[in-house]
Amino acid sequence: MTVLPDILTAAVAVIRDRKVLMVTARGREVWYMPGGKIDPGETPAEAAAREAFEEVALEFDPAALEHLFEVRTQAHGEPDGRMVSMHVFLARTDAEPAASAEVSALHWAGADDGDRCPPAGRDVLRRLAAAGR
Repeated sequence: MTVLPDILTAAVAVIRDRKVLMVTARGREVWYMPGGKIDPGETPAEAAAREAFEEVALEFDPAALEHLFEVRTQAHGEPDGRMVSMHVFLARTDAEPAASAEVSALHWAGADDGDRCPPAGRDVLRRLAAAGR
């Protein structure tokens, strides 16, 4: 049996009124955290900041992002056993997010929206709720 390497990703958690910003990518139905794969030579914080700008037009200084936790779970849409490892960063801003060309919709998700998310998103919502965020 071949063991596939984890998919390494980073995401931002923009939280307002106990809801976290999530997106729907074009052609998809599930809600994701704004984020994506970590490019070679990039730190998780740099990837999170880059992806936030690309997906929701929010600018963050990677050094100002607060690492909350890492989620490791089954990767959505991948063969059983293929894992995603996602670094989640708290991102503070009063700016309004705007969907990019690769994002079809923005959502403010609460703990009760886990059924709309892939496994990593459900885990993030659960952890944020447990932390009182």
